[in-house]
Amino acid sequence: MTDNFKINFSLKGVVSIIIGIAIFTAGYLIEIILNNFLADKSSVSNLSPEILIFAITFFVFIIATATLFITGKRHAKKIETPLFNAKTKAATKKYFLLIIIIFAALLLLFNLGFINYLAPTFLTLYGLLLFVFKNKERKNLLILSGVSVLLAVMCFLIPSYWASSLSILGIAQATYGVVVKE
Repeated sequence: MTDNFKINFSLKGVVSIIIGIAIFTAGYLIEIILNNFLADKSSVSNLSPEILIFAITFFVFIIATATLFITGKRHAKKIETPLFNAKTKAATKKYFLLIIIIFAALLLLFNLGFINYLAPTFLTLYGLLLFVFKNKERKNLLILSGVSVLLAVMCFLIPSYWASSLSILGIAQATYGVVVKE
């Protein structure tokens, strides 16, 4: 029996590019929503910006998860192995647990009013997520994880740097996908 964890669910190639574009676009959309709300010229004035930001964040999570699943399923079908084995089931549980922790932490910070710590917390926990799923062959994920944590430190020091940090993380994630092909 082959160990298909590294084959089925990986951040190489198109998967990483799509996730990077989603992060970049989400950061840009959130910045536009906040700027329009602050300028009071929002075209969606009946919706609060918090709901829109949560919807965008949830949509990015759905895109990332669907991309990982669809490409994993395609790879498993190509090499004629089952998509889920013991290791992929454990990795999927870890993935969803970390995503729940990320959302819970962000919601908690938001409800407590620590708005300036949302982006650095997300970046730190995203770096942790990447670190947890690195393996011996893919040490390049450590670089992406390190970039995420470094951007988090920058956001802690300069709270207004959050939009640029999300843009840089999205570009770095997409670049990782271009460089580390399947």
